[in-house]
Amino acid sequence: MADKVILLDFYASAFGMRARVALAEKGIEYEYREEDLSNKSQLLVEMNPVHKKIPVLIHNGKPVCESLIIVEYIDEVWNEKSPLLPSDPYGRAQARFWADYIDKKVYDVGRRIWFTKGEEREAAKKDLIEILKQLESQLGDKPFFGGDAFGFVDVALITFSCWFHTYETSGEFSIEEHCPKLISWVKRCMQRQSVSKSLADPNKVYEFVLALKKRLGVD
Repeated sequence: MADKVILLDFYASAFGMRARVALAEKGIEYEYREEDLSNKSQLLVEMNPVHKKIPVLIHNGKPVCESLIIVEYIDEVWNEKSPLLPSDPYGRAQARFWADYIDKKVYDVGRRIWFTKGEEREAAKKDLIEILKQLESQLGDKPFFGGDAFGFVDVALITFSCWFHTYETSGEFSIEEHCPKLISWVKRCMQRQSVSKSLADPNKVYEFVLALKKRLGVD
């Protein structure tokens, strides 16, 4: 019996895009279900009763929640092709550390850039640049975070790149000016079909943010 895979997701979610990239890397066919986050489906509530958030991967009727856990699950279940995590325990630990760093830092700071203004926005811009410089330093001169092969940390971070346009437009700054190697890495990742076909259009992400701010009454 063939695997039945469903992904509950939202097109602009950097977290949901991680699952899309990982599934594409493994060549897994799946059913994509777009969620209306202001009117969540009963299936989403049933499959993720604790957080009621996307993404949720449903594999043969069983739910897996939280994006990095989903990516690890995909890597373990479909382990015959394109491993995302390193084979050695130390390498896996390091990859998990940096993916966790991305999870704890990038989204919240990025949101402060497009959601606030004045001194708070300037502070958020400074914080984001420092975070990205730290990641750029970890990347070094390697093609990808794991070395020559596209892997776990690349999946964790690349999905935020389609939000860079929103950060830069809202904050009136250039990420490439501060982190040129990181932007070169983005371009390398985008050459992969698994990435280019899974990521949202940066302009549509920005339109989503503008509509969200209008709905929330934020200038």
